[in-house]
Amino acid sequence: MTETTITLHTDFQIAPVDPRIFGGFLEQMGRSIYQGVYDPASSHVDEDGFRRDVLDALRGLAMPVVRYPGGNFASGYHWRDGVGPRDQRPTVRELAWQSIEPNSIGTDEFMRLCRKMDWDPMITVNLGTGTPEEARDWVEYCNCAPGTRFSDMRVANGSPSPHSVSLWCLGNEMDGPWQLGHVPAGQYAVRAQQAAKMMRDVDSGIELVACGSCATGLATYMDWDREVLEYLGDYADYISLHRYVGNDVNDTADFLAITNSIDRQIEDMDAVCRFVQARRRSKARTYLCFDEWNVWYRARGSAHQDGMGRFAPHLIEEVYNLEDALVVAGFLNSFIRHADVLKIANLAQLVNVIAPLLTRGDQLLVQSIYYPFAMFARRREGVALQAAVSGPTYEGRTNGEVTVIDSSAILNGDTLHVFLTNRSLDQSATVRIRVEDRAATAIDSAEIVTGEGPAAANSFERPNAVTSRAFSDVTIVDGAASAVMPPLAAAAVSLRLC
Repeated sequence: MTETTITLHTDFQIAPVDPRIFGGFLEQMGRSIYQGVYDPASSHVDEDGFRRDVLDALRGLAMPVVRYPGGNFASGYHWRDGVGPRDQRPTVRELAWQSIEPNSIGTDEFMRLCRKMDWDPMITVNLGTGTPEEARDWVEYCNCAPGTRFSDMRVANGSPSPHSVSLWCLGNEMDGPWQLGHVPAGQYAVRAQQAAKMMRDVDSGIELVACGSCATGLATYMDWDREVLEYLGDYADYISLHRYVGNDVNDTADFLAITNSIDRQIEDMDAVCRFVQARRRSKARTYLCFDEWNVWYRARGSAHQDGMGRFAPHLIEEVYNLEDALVVAGFLNSFIRHADVLKIANLAQLVNVIAPLLTRGDQLLVQSIYYPFAMFARRREGVALQAAVSGPTYEGRTNGEVTVIDSSAILNGDTLHVFLTNRSLDQSATVRIRVEDRAATAIDSAEIVTGEGPAAANSFERPNAVTSRAFSDVTIVDGAASAVMPPLAAAAVSLRLC
């Protein structure tokens, strides 16, 4: 295969990479919380009922922010059900996923988990079946000093100091007809504005995420976002976008070319934000929050999404393979390439439910998608650089022409992190990395994720079919780095510059 050349210049900067694009998401559904992060019956349990083995694995992802409690769950959740003595909390029929919710985990327990994990909490309020005032009260419960009704409730529940939640989502997927409390854009905008004003009146320092289009295929795509942003105005610090992708027709090449569509979705949403900003003649910029994203297509349909009135049912538990891991790397490359507009992103989810980790009793399985995320997260500090990529291309069946090598780059002082994915199914690729105004002098570290083929997947019986390992096929000659990438592989290379 013809060599690919990636040319960079340290002055050609996109923007600092916001570490929050490496965030996560825990929804109160399936076995994400119960039998996931929280399992008092496990032999791995800590003093608060959380699983040490799960938390240790999640620490490897170094997530700075985690969204909670949903997701679709949020549109039927009333936060008061999840605070106070556990034996006095109601057990309810949860309608989004047709499950039984005992409310054993709620606001204070999630905050305790965040402190253990060094996560910043990101809370989604209920603007489906809830009210703007209920959202306001939740901010008071979390963020106010003692001396008011809901802050004193928090103190009585064992948390004297405020939880200091800075990120709040104004509902979830309210454009989706499947959502509890779904309304047209205009009605959602009024509801969100009412909530936003009261929430900011309680704590003027919070950041707010408005619900944007949650699927590119909906008829309201982009029209919803324009109408919501025009009404909310400066209350919308961010607008959300969601994306789940899959390989339903077993076309690996086209699946790996999905980066074209991800790039386009980000750019479409940013275009609407810029249009509304110009139309309002506003200096305030609305940025993007990709607060749900992942591969999800096998575990769909009622058999996977209907809890049938059970507690902690097995819902949307996807088994991930090598090609899924490469697509996760593609999402992250796209996020870095759009660092000027994308400021928050949340991998959905973390344990059991479309997740990098699976539990089975006291066993824990690390899935393929864990490894590229960890490689990127360890190298996230710095500023994204524009890259000129010259090399072979191919035409995806539905996603269009892409370079065989997908890439992004982050400069952190004298260290350059370059992320590479070889999308070829059967050919190795030589990649030359050249920095026009600097010279590479050493390889600080290099890792690669690959496997026996696109369908290679980890299992409890064979847990190491797809993992990351040291990448030794990287050299430096005359100030440029050269990497020989095997087919179907994602790599992260950190170079020392002078």
